[in-house]
Amino acid sequence: MNAADDLTGVKPQVRHAVYKAKMLDDGQQQRALGRRGHLPVPLAQVMSVLPLAPLTLAAGRILENALARNSSMLSRLGEHATKRFAIDPVDCPFGFILEANASEPRLVAVPSVAMHPWDARIAAPLLVLLGLVDGRYDGDALFFTRDLVIEGDTAAVLALRNAIEDSDLEPADALGAPKAVAPFITTSFRTLTAALRNALGAPAEVD
Repeated sequence: MNAADDLTGVKPQVRHAVYKAKMLDDGQQQRALGRRGHLPVPLAQVMSVLPLAPLTLAAGRILENALARNSSMLSRLGEHATKRFAIDPVDCPFGFILEANASEPRLVAVPSVAMHPWDARIAAPLLVLLGLVDGRYDGDALFFTRDLVIEGDTAAVLALRNAIEDSDLEPADALGAPKAVAPFITTSFRTLTAALRNALGAPAEVD
């Protein structure tokens, strides 16, 4: 990312206009890549009519579970602990805003991250984003193939990635699964998401 892409401190109205222009460019690049890993359009259309409140509740619970498993995860952000991250699944009619303040963290679903202020935006198809959190992907490789778009404060994104990787979270931990069934939940989640990525032509997972 070059300096012209850094929108930190820019007024939300200006940022929104730049964001829309970037999304057009990103969309063209995704078409060039064959929309790798994108959910089917009919599914996205169905999701667009669903309420966001249950999704916000689920996202909040996942964040609570992750912090219960590793309470120091967000504190590892250091100087970036007050940043707002826009998590943008580009194939879905919604996004997420993560407020990483360790004293009162929040993860909420929004119709579009473009209408909310953020310090850094992380954009990719939903299954790719899940694979990043689960350690199935190398973020640097995805960035260079344009399967992953990062805008704004890249140092904050790097700090967030390191915090997640250092926490060594398993899918079962984020879902709050009991220890007795945690291995089964984690294996099932990874098997399902890997199969979906393969079926949708997503980038290959790391070995």
